[in-house]
Amino acid sequence: MKNYTITVNGNVYDVVVEEGASTGAPAAVKAPAAPKAAPKAAPAAAPSAGGASGSVKIEAGAAGKVFKIEAKVGQAVKAGDAVVVLEAMKMEIPVVAPKDGTVASIDVTVGDAVEAGALLATMNE
Repeated sequence: MKNYTITVNGNVYDVVVEEGASTGAPAAVKAPAAPKAAPKAAPAAAPSAGGASGSVKIEAGAAGKVFKIEAKVGQAVKAGDAVVVLEAMKMEIPVVAPKDGTVASIDVTVGDAVEAGALLATMNE
């Protein structure tokens, strides 16, 4: 029997794989009923806004690479406006403002690898 930890869409699963019978049958896989919470990633190093941060956090919904930064510090955004675009598995995933406000900081740069839950930017209402 072997134990593996697998992360799918930010959910962490502990998987137990048992050896198959000597007839070459495929191994059985047992998955837990509920996923464990994924660990939060540490915030990126120096924010580009010189350390200023807002009260509303904008976090990555999935692990990926920062593909594009759509908003600038000080820019007014509306709920649903893209702030950062992530690239994961050859797909572009926009990370949007959760509410109307002003971008206070952008905490990543293009090319940064981020984990699910990583702080990408902050904004003020």
